[in-house]
Amino acid sequence: MRSVLAYTTARLLLFVAATGLLYLAGARGLLLLGLALLISGIASYVLLSRQRDRMSGALSNRLSGTRGRVSEFRRRLDAGARAEDMDDEPGPARVSGEARVSGEARVSGEASVPAPADGDGPA
Repeated sequence: MRSVLAYTTARLLLFVAATGLLYLAGARGLLLLGLALLISGIASYVLLSRQRDRMSGALSNRLSGTRGRVSEFRRRLDAGARAEDMDDEPGPARVSGEARVSGEARVSGEASVPAPADGDGPA
């Protein structure tokens, strides 16, 4: 991140310097800003190539680390989705000794009791 900050600061300083020199040369208004942008852009392309290369290397390294974390996250997400799909396969549902069969709740060791429908039940 330090290389990005150094490059950005150098670009801004080049722009300010170009603006100041053009102002002293008599440029004003939109012409001043346009020429300062053009001149500082060309100057930064030539003068800041090492800083730009350093910055792009730092960003590339940071993104490659992020790609590794993203691929690990995708792998874990896919594994979880596969496990969930396996749970959704048809078959007897077993959740800690309780199963739902056609609207009735069955609890091991007790008689079946109809499950309350919407709006039914004690008030």
